[in-house]
Amino acid sequence: MSTPLAVTQNLQGFGTNPFWLDLIKMLGVFVFLVVMTLFTIVFERKVVGRMQNRIGPNRVGPWGILQSLADGLKLAFKEEIIPVLADKPVYFLAPILSAVPAFLAFAVIPFGPTVSMFGHHTPLQLTDLPVGTLVIFATASLGVYGIILSGWASGSTYPLLGSLRSAAQVISYEVAMGLSLVAVFLYSNTMSTSGIVAGQHRLWNGIPLIVSFVIYAIAAVGETNRAPFDLAEAESELIGGFHTEYSSFKFAMFFLAEYINMVTVSALATTLFLGGWRAPVPISLWHGANSGWYPIIWFVIKVVLILFVFVWLRGTLPRIRYDQFMSFGWKVLIPVNLVWILAVTAIHVFQDRGWPSWEAVGLPLVVVLLVVVVPALMVFEGAAARKAAELAEDDEDELEYAPTFPTPPLDLAIPRPPRQLAATGARRRPDELAAGDSDSTETTDE
Repeated sequence: MSTPLAVTQNLQGFGTNPFWLDLIKMLGVFVFLVVMTLFTIVFERKVVGRMQNRIGPNRVGPWGILQSLADGLKLAFKEEIIPVLADKPVYFLAPILSAVPAFLAFAVIPFGPTVSMFGHHTPLQLTDLPVGTLVIFATASLGVYGIILSGWASGSTYPLLGSLRSAAQVISYEVAMGLSLVAVFLYSNTMSTSGIVAGQHRLWNGIPLIVSFVIYAIAAVGETNRAPFDLAEAESELIGGFHTEYSSFKFAMFFLAEYINMVTVSALATTLFLGGWRAPVPISLWHGANSGWYPIIWFVIKVVLILFVFVWLRGTLPRIRYDQFMSFGWKVLIPVNLVWILAVTAIHVFQDRGWPSWEAVGLPLVVVLLVVVVPALMVFEGAAARKAAELAEDDEDELEYAPTFPTPPLDLAIPRPPRQLAATGARRRPDELAAGDSDSTETTDE
């Protein structure tokens, strides 16, 4: 179940490259993120358009693929409007605090194995650390400071409320996301991203750690403020949320940070649960699938598939209530995560002590099922029954105090138009006949 620690902690190849080679890889990561942002915006509009029986962008460039580039140029050259009551230093700093951490998180994401670049053998990864996954988690969470400061510095009520909402939901779902990574660390015996990918050469972590994968996926949607969890940008309540008072290039930076965060959490899910840059099973039978520059293709395909799930959720699910959203994070995701971590830890300990695989896996799962899952389901059913009884009692009270004022009859016949009656030759009632005669008289006078 686990990989030897000495293998996964081998970080050779990092920190020994020439400075100019690191600059090339930094430029490559930057270009990749910008291109993925432009692609994701058009991809989302096209996919949602098809889901809603619309065409989507089709004017700028072939098939409308340059629409996001045109939008970015438009935002960069638009007139900037700064509120009079804004705290200008913080107002200018907030978009930077949102965009820069989104770029930094990709520094430890592995794109592929070791390749030859300009005569040097280097991994397709900017850098790595023994705690590389925590670096991604820490840098991605810094974006909430930009959200909070943008709402406070705008000097307006609705952006402030949107920033508070966003901060609350990001912090809440960061807890669930962080706990979902613990099982991956226990299973892989390492926190470095390259070591986690190396440990998935036989089996992707998403299969044995399916519970962690599902929780991470839900928390990632809540972390990035995407539908159905886009409560910080609820137009019907908060106009646009924390960036309501921003325009021009500053608004574009918030937009850029949101989509880069989507790419970041998708790349992290690919690295932790979907084998990273490794090819899927049918393609991996080819000897050269996981060597050279080909793994970049498998990595990008996996990231795009996860981005499609983001878009799919936006085009399918309605926005939920804020109290339901927060209750789901604190009362469902976190308790399930804690129980799952206990089970994975027990399996890990039993296997280290030499237990057979079926006993090491089966015993903790049976204990969790009998001690935690069954009582939790019983409590849930009891709560649902009590709530149903309360609703039935409320309905009885409403019927008891029903209104006594008169209501109009519901069987009133609507007269048919005279021309339709004349065309069909139907027999008309006296009131319809009088109405038809008056209409014909008015037509003759005209």
